[in-house]
Amino acid sequence: MKHGIITAPQPEAVEAGADVLASGGNAVDAAIATALVQTAVDPQMCGIAGFGSMHIYMPETQTHQVLDFHGRAPSAATPDMWEHLVLGEAEDGFGFILKGRENECGYGAITTPMSLKAYDTALARFGTMSLGDLMEPAIDYAENGFLVRPHVHEFWHNPPIAGRMGYVELMTKFPATRAIYTDNTGTLHGIGHKLVNRDLANTYRRIQKHGPDDFYTGSISREIVADMKTNGGMISAQDLADVSVTPNAPLWGSYRGHRIATNPPPGGGAMILEMLNILEKFDLAAMGHNSPAYIATVSEAMKIATIDKDRHLGDPNFMDIPLDHLTSKTYAADRADEVRRGIKATVPRMNAGDRESKDTTHISVADAHGNCVALTHSLGMPSGVVTDGLGFMYNGCMAVFDPRPGNPGSIVPGKARFSAMCPTIIFKDDKPVLVIGAPGGTYITMGVLQAILNVIDFGMTAQEAVAAPRFCTTSDVIDITNRILRSTQRDLEAMGYEVRRNARSYNFAGVHAVRNDGGNWDGGADPARDGMALKI
Repeated sequence: MKHGIITAPQPEAVEAGADVLASGGNAVDAAIATALVQTAVDPQMCGIAGFGSMHIYMPETQTHQVLDFHGRAPSAATPDMWEHLVLGEAEDGFGFILKGRENECGYGAITTPMSLKAYDTALARFGTMSLGDLMEPAIDYAENGFLVRPHVHEFWHNPPIAGRMGYVELMTKFPATRAIYTDNTGTLHGIGHKLVNRDLANTYRRIQKHGPDDFYTGSISREIVADMKTNGGMISAQDLADVSVTPNAPLWGSYRGHRIATNPPPGGGAMILEMLNILEKFDLAAMGHNSPAYIATVSEAMKIATIDKDRHLGDPNFMDIPLDHLTSKTYAADRADEVRRGIKATVPRMNAGDRESKDTTHISVADAHGNCVALTHSLGMPSGVVTDGLGFMYNGCMAVFDPRPGNPGSIVPGKARFSAMCPTIIFKDDKPVLVIGAPGGTYITMGVLQAILNVIDFGMTAQEAVAAPRFCTTSDVIDITNRILRSTQRDLEAMGYEVRRNARSYNFAGVHAVRNDGGNWDGGADPARDGMALKI
């Protein structure tokens, strides 16, 4: 490759990032340009009022950091404010259902908007281009329109998932949102419709002119706060002014001679390391890819990591996390021994289900200088709220907090909730060989895990690795995609597992990766999404 390689779930965004690489920008510049276009052409998957995790490796400057920008509970939030409204946990364990839905739809669902601050921070520290210049492609798509793609349309029309609201209701509840996303009959736009969002373009032009501080302390922030006050939102001027991005050292592990760098809590990287440590004790290749023995073994690792996540992982600023223990080889050996002896882990869950929240997107990029970026960013679950005249949708991350006080995920002002985001870079002989991540709610870690195994244990290319049939076990049920053999399902059931077949051939996260095979890079875009990989 002359300039670099990039993959993401949206062709428009990939092309924008590729153009930046071709013009001499580095991997950070390309990732931010891609992310900004994603906010314009996939506006319920991400946005400037979202959150995320950005993994940056730059060998020439000896930079290796993970920028954490998870949304935080507003200062007005209290631990027990919704305790009396709890109806139950979402069926997939991704949030709670309240009477009145205040935590998942509307102004009460919004945590602090982090993404714009993160884009600017990354560029100021590691980029070579300005945020204003990199906004131009996103402005063009907002001002002149983008074609509604099949995955965008499918997302809007998904039926209610895991007990949560249906997105048609969420997308049509508020007037400012309806004005952007529906026709004059109130129907959401169809596939191929050119969707124009001039308000978003104008907001981006204001940010170009006045800088991102306008969003957090300037005129845009005043419009945000006024809208919140009028409609009962909790975000205050102080909440916006206090937004900052946290740089962290990556969380490290190893697997079969590879070094694994991933993100620390409140992200999901610890789950990746824990599962790899357990699976390193088994000869997976000898079992055969997606054989009954392979699926059973990997599923047990998935269940063990899920149990530990529910018990121990969250915001490290608000709880003590036994990271050294959870990611140790000794702990993994003990758990692997239990799996080998046929002990089946049981995942405690109020409710268990088979659907994930997919309201997230990802970028994997490497440039010709060896710089690598894995960026996962999201709205969590979109709140449905658009401030009139601003054009962007706010995150809905309050839905994932536990409304019952005293638990690891309970509401506390300033606290971030756990997310399965795990942008990961894998090294062999101190060279990056895989840059990987995914959208997919609670299934992110499970999809990324399987793609890593596909590359390291089975020698697959990036595209083969992200396209191979997947399964997911985040409860006591093994969920499988429709391309996993029915004979395999029967064998798993004979082993005592409950197996649930999904109608989709591609499911359980949307993994995107770039792979370095001896200096030859290739990329993979999950076929379940609309994206592509592009080498420049």
